Amino acid sequence: MMPGPARACFGAHIEGTGVRFRFWAPDCRCVALSIESAVDITEYALEKRGDGWCERFIDGIGAGTRYRFRIDGDLRVPDAASRFQPDDVHGASEVIDPGAYGWRCSDWRGRPWEEAVIYELHVGTFTPEGSFDGVRGRLDKLVDLGVTAIELMPVADFPGARGWGYDGALLYAPDARYGRPDDLKALIDAAHGHGLMVLLDVVYNHFGPEGNYLNVYAKRFFNPERQTPWGAAINFDGPGSRWVREFFIENAIFWLNEYRFDGLRLDAVHAIDDRSPQHILEAMAERVDAAVGGDRQVHLILENDDNQAHYLRRCANPSSPRYVAQWNDDCHHAFHVLLTGECDGYYADFADDPGRHLARCLTEGFAYQGDASRFRQGAPRGEPSRELPLTAFINCLQNHDQVGNRAFGERLSALVEPAALRAAVAVLLLSPSPPLLFMGEEWAAPEPFLFFCDLGGDLQQAVREGRRREFSRFPAFGDAEARARIPDPTAEATFRASVLDWPRREDADHRAMLDYYRQLLRLRREEIAPRLRGMPAPAGVVRWRDGTALVLEWCLGDGARLCLGANLGPKAKPSPPPQPSGRELFQCAAATEETGRLAPWSVAWTLIEPV
Repeated sequence: MMPGPARACFGAHIEGTGVRFRFWAPDCRCVALSIESAVDITEYALEKRGDGWCERFIDGIGAGTRYRFRIDGDLRVPDAASRFQPDDVHGASEVIDPGAYGWRCSDWRGRPWEEAVIYELHVGTFTPEGSFDGVRGRLDKLVDLGVTAIELMPVADFPGARGWGYDGALLYAPDARYGRPDDLKALIDAAHGHGLMVLLDVVYNHFGPEGNYLNVYAKRFFNPERQTPWGAAINFDGPGSRWVREFFIENAIFWLNEYRFDGLRLDAVHAIDDRSPQHILEAMAERVDAAVGGDRQVHLILENDDNQAHYLRRCANPSSPRYVAQWNDDCHHAFHVLLTGECDGYYADFADDPGRHLARCLTEGFAYQGDASRFRQGAPRGEPSRELPLTAFINCLQNHDQVGNRAFGERLSALVEPAALRAAVAVLLLSPSPPLLFMGEEWAAPEPFLFFCDLGGDLQQAVREGRRREFSRFPAFGDAEARARIPDPTAEATFRASVLDWPRREDADHRAMLDYYRQLLRLRREEIAPRLRGMPAPAGVVRWRDGTALVLEWCLGDGARLCLGANLGPKAKPSPPPQPSGRELFQCAAATEETGRLAPWSVAWTLIEPV
């Protein structure tokens, strides 16, 4: 049996014939509960329970009840732990019955991490419907592609009709624009029925700029002396932080148990400033491990620009690490510089020798393992990662950040020649590390993925100006006329331009790319994934390299050796010294020219079976 929802500190919970409301408001004199209907509002004083808690049980109400809290006889605010906001972040919260949905795939226990092929998607732009039901209707296409997990960009309630989700305000409520809570459960249930894991992107480093009322009644949620790029830092270690920590730990457990997600990807944890004896990331992983069923395979993933390898260390049970993997931005950046030649911003750290950086990523994990970073004015970045299994590093060519943070949201298919892109795809999808695809890349979708949001009032102009100011430091946007061409992130047209056009995948060129991805993912499923469990660490070695040309080798879990010979550059290279022969798995273009030189954008994979 799946574990039922545990009793939580925060929010509204159905108990017998009524609902118990628990609200943490340490900075208030009094709090009243407002039960709202279409015709009237009934108010009840909440009882103070100590340590800032207010509570009351109301008999005779249940699921569907709309409510807010009135602070000190004045402002009415939604529940910070609201399970649903039918009228967006400023409206009333709705009581949800977590047991109302009847799960069909009740025996699902997840999939081993070694099988992970992740497909990141944005619910609002993945389909024309822009909904959980729209995603559910395309699951068969993802199974046919060969992915094993879908990763949803954040779905926690954000302000307005459209947004990436990283400016969430109410972290327990699926955004009503995408559907009701049971619609999200139906998506996850259907995905499990298709054999797909479902991962969720969560943001625990800040709240969005609109719709969050915590500063009115719980100021200790924030540490005003510390800042993130997006506002005041969350107070994970100062006075009053006990319940702040609990709020976020409960949130992680809530998504995993109540919605049965198979894992969480924690966004930008390098922006979490916690100096507690036990960092919130360690505490959260420990509590999650205790809260989920012992036979479930649940995977916690990090995005961490600081490359802190210690969070990925394997525990006493190496098959159940605290954090199973991290998005490996180093690998993306090395690929990107090789493919595009771009060297602005953080790409400067990879421009000196992108082939060397890529080879290190593919064989050791991070490119920067304590090395001096030019982009960071020579400061060291990262920790040694060579002793970690390569399955701890999620590699990609594209993701929402790296596409959407470009001024015009261009995908790689709009930036590089097809031969170059196909070569990089062949390296990504057959390397031991789990690959991540960004929605539509498998058919070289021509639609951009732009930055968009729908904030209210003066925030709209601030976002427009901030977006253009952000690009002013790049030479291509040095003058105001160039910056004016950047799409307005607050315009609905910007959002609409980012919606995938599914019929295009049937066009000849797009279908050819789709078939290419299918072929490679089939090879991964049949030849690579079954051999990943038990790989030694370190497992990879660079046998030879000449600039953009390289020969890499990995020892797999069954003793076989996987070999890659590639030239990821536009010029022919001298052929490498003779390598051990093996069974050819895949070849992209000609591995060698008649002259004996390694052809541009060539890739050859071979497998040497164990003796």
